[in-house]
Amino acid sequence: MRNFFENHFPKEENKSETEEFTVLSNGIQMPMIGLGVMHMYGNECVRAICEAVDAGYRMIDTAAIYGNEAAVGKGIRDSGIDREKLFITTKLWVQDAGYEKTKKAFEVSLSNLQLDYLDLYLIHRPFGDYYGAWRAMEELYEAGKIRAIGLSNFGSDRLVDLVMNNKVVPAVNQVECHPFFQQKAAFEFMKEYQIQLEAWAPFAEGQKNL
Repeated sequence: MRNFFENHFPKEENKSETEEFTVLSNGIQMPMIGLGVMHMYGNECVRAICEAVDAGYRMIDTAAIYGNEAAVGKGIRDSGIDREKLFITTKLWVQDAGYEKTKKAFEVSLSNLQLDYLDLYLIHRPFGDYYGAWRAMEELYEAGKIRAIGLSNFGSDRLVDLVMNNKVVPAVNQVECHPFFQQKAAFEFMKEYQIQLEAWAPFAEGQKNL
């Protein structure tokens, strides 16, 4: 893992942090690149986070369904960097959708990560009572437990429905987006509502030798 990061993303001399950010609709700075940790577990996940942070990464993306939030938390602690310099995302899984269940799931994720707050909390997929989940997330956001709330894998129809019928507009919609699936229409739609499109699999998971 160290060789991968050193060979592909070498640190610039006297530059220890990524300087490229996007500014979300609520004014929060979000790094333009991040490390997704799906399919990483235990010591592999801890090591990857430490080496990514050392290479300049400041955003780490996990999810409850990944089963590695505790390892992510250990990687954050072992990296030696101040928590405030990192942007940490996790996601609410389908079976935890609903107002009360979302509140509980959020606390479980915080406990697994051993963090006091999240930078970004996403509804992972538009299934179940995601309206109830969104109400709970709005309250957690207003209480200062989450710096920004958003969605993942929401199509434009579900997205506009949620925007039009709730108080807080999602700051982010994380969707598959890469050179072979560019999501141009979705991008223009999100831009209209000041929703940041965040790409998962931006390198198409290695398809076609990318």
